[in-house]
Amino acid sequence: MNTKEKEISCVGMIMDGNRRWAKKQGLSSIQGHKAGYENLKRVTQWCREEEVAHLVVYAFSTENWNRAKEEVDYLMEMMRFLLKDEIYELREDDVAVHIIGQISLFPEDVQKLTEEMHASNPNDAKYHLWIAASYGGRAEIVAGVNSLLQEGEAVVTEELFAKSLWTADMPDPEIVIRTGGEKRLSNFLSWSCAYSELFFIDTFWPAFSKEEFVEILEKYRNRKRNFGK
Repeated sequence: MNTKEKEISCVGMIMDGNRRWAKKQGLSSIQGHKAGYENLKRVTQWCREEEVAHLVVYAFSTENWNRAKEEVDYLMEMMRFLLKDEIYELREDDVAVHIIGQISLFPEDVQKLTEEMHASNPNDAKYHLWIAASYGGRAEIVAGVNSLLQEGEAVVTEELFAKSLWTADMPDPEIVIRTGGEKRLSNFLSWSCAYSELFFIDTFWPAFSKEEFVEILEKYRNRKRNFGK
């Protein structure tokens, strides 16, 4: 089989190692996050080059709110920059952006920018960047359950439940990649990645390269997926 025939519609990324990369370089944590943001832009480009329509990245977990105020404030500034400035460049590249998570925990201006961005997303975008921010997989499941309870559903199927999640319009990722050497999912896409192929690599996120990315895609294309059959 030509490996290019095995379509990859969605890749998940746990972008781990910004702070450890920065420490190794003698830089601050904030500089590590800045370098990580720049690499996210490169990975988004690589997905377009490899015809991967959906990229979902773990940018900021529900637990990350407990980090130092200076670091959290900087991460929120990065969100503002993306939503106010960089969104136009992404739109020109035919990329729609979606923020998934507990958006109500963001500062009010970031909430407003997020709502405006979602409302203006093109319906016919070829590529999609999903940013899991203020996100937790368990929180997503609980929110889905509460949504269905409020709607008075008596019987819930997997299909109905999936439609109640923050990721309802996103395909399940065929691949989940975690950089930084840790071998766990850390509450990322607890429902959606049930059958994802997992790749754990030692490279810190800011140093993650296109060569490593393409190699992982090729490894996936050569794997046989049985889905329990």
